[in-house]
Amino acid sequence: MIDARIQPLQRAAMRPPAQLLAGWGVTADAISVVGFLIGLMAVAALAFGLWPLALLFIAINRLMDGLDGAVARLNGPTERGAFLDIALDFVFYALVPVGFALHNPGVNGLPAAVLIAAFVGTGSSFLAFAAVAAQRGQTAVAFPQKGIYYLGGLTEGFETIVLFVAMCLFPGHFATLAWVFAAACAVTTVLRWHQGWTAFR
Repeated sequence: MIDARIQPLQRAAMRPPAQLLAGWGVTADAISVVGFLIGLMAVAALAFGLWPLALLFIAINRLMDGLDGAVARLNGPTERGAFLDIALDFVFYALVPVGFALHNPGVNGLPAAVLIAAFVGTGSSFLAFAAVAAQRGQTAVAFPQKGIYYLGGLTEGFETIVLFVAMCLFPGHFATLAWVFAAACAVTTVLRWHQGWTAFR
């Protein structure tokens, strides 16, 4: 919902470390892969109830998600990089609820499953819109730096990060947070369906 507003600040903050990494010859793809592996470590930490460690790994994963794009803009963005970035991001988002479910299946299993299903709704509507928009040669005015058409909504990247932070800080309220965010994702999905139905008729 507010990704477009904070994106200029994010780009400004990421530029100095991105310049340093690019100067060392680090590629955006390498940052994406390493960030994803750190995200997997967060899932393991969640499964064992190591909440501060999980939060640290999630924060590093999201930091590297910003850095890969910043490095790509310096070195020249590629289609492979855009694909890798979004593909790994969506898997990471789905795996975080799995970590909570593994920690306490009896309490967290159902809300985690519903949240993952809600992520499928937002993710599939996002990618379906992007695919058709690319065929039509359309670009997202609000997100000119993105490698694919970036369709906004009620639940975007920033809101998802806030959710994960809240879950790590208040793990006993995972179920409530998951249900509420799943409902917000459902609203986002329906709005994107309507937007696609209207835009592509």
